[in-house]
Amino acid sequence: MSNSRKLVCAILALAYTGIAFGQTAEPEMADAMRSEGKIYVVVAILAIILVGILVYLVAIDRKLTTLEKKLPEKKG
Repeated sequence: MSNSRKLVCAILALAYTGIAFGQTAEPEMADAMRSEGKIYVVVAILAIILVGILVYLVAIDRKLTTLEKKLPEKKG
């Protein structure tokens, strides 16, 4: 694909995304949770879960790095 064609595809993809997520109507549930302060609890729980996943991935990466260092290099 040429560069100009890739650019056009990227612009169209962004435009479609803007159309899909650019709706102004908000669900009643979001308004209710925001007014009662529960939305912050949901955001905090999601943040904790994402941080936990990130910490887990970093730990796995460190273990994998140490295992790779222990393996003898293959000379091919």
